Amino acid sequence: MHLSQVALTPLISLIAGVLILIMPRLLNYIVALYLIVVGLLGLFPHLAA
Repeated sequence: MHLSQVALTPLISLIAGVLILIMPRLLNYIVALYLIVVGLLGLFPHLAA
């Protein structure tokens, strides 16, 4: 099974949302991790392929 980036983004968002609901203190870490990943993929787009 191959997940494209289009299908992966909503899945990651859903998991992050559930984790934030369960443990609100994770919000800072989840946002920081998301921003780091998006920044790295923006600088190095070949990493997503």
